[in-house]
Amino acid sequence: MWCPFPVGPSYRIERVFIACYFNSDEANELQFEVFVGDLFSELDSFDRKIVDILAVEGRISVTALARRISLSKSPTQARLKRLEESGVIRGYRALFDPIRLGRDHVAFVEVKLSDTRETALSAFAAAVMQIPEVEQCHLIAGAFDYLLKVRTSGMTGYRAVLAEKISTLPHVSNTSTYVAMQAIKENGANPPTLGVPS
Repeated sequence: MWCPFPVGPSYRIERVFIACYFNSDEANELQFEVFVGDLFSELDSFDRKIVDILAVEGRISVTALARRISLSKSPTQARLKRLEESGVIRGYRALFDPIRLGRDHVAFVEVKLSDTRETALSAFAAAVMQIPEVEQCHLIAGAFDYLLKVRTSGMTGYRAVLAEKISTLPHVSNTSTYVAMQAIKENGANPPTLGVPS
């Protein structure tokens, strides 16, 4: 039996996805089965190095990336494509300077809902996704239901977003605002340091 992938404890045959060919004595023809699911469910040390590097150097070339993780270009490119297609790497983006863009006002908003049944939570989640000023939205286990991170040009802009958009979201009963004085650490500033699990 010939297979183009190394088979180890993190690989198992599950359903058709990519062919692994072998000769069938009965049918005298090539047949296939496929490695999926667990094939890419566990990241190895090379995958983790790729993610760590790309977290801070998203524009690095494949050649330079291969050199950094001590692999040749082709397998590095294949690993990168696999990480993208499997959803481990969801995309690449530019980090902007909010002060230069006039969007340095950040507020964190606690949101309490009047209804916390699943339909209400789904309606809120769908609606909050449509507000561009909301950078992050987290469902919270605590005294309130959601925590929002809202970025605007200033207090006047924030008050408009709060009154016209956030307060009118489905099932919102009350909100509490906390204005950030200074950003000490924000997403993208440091690598995730996934490392290799022990």
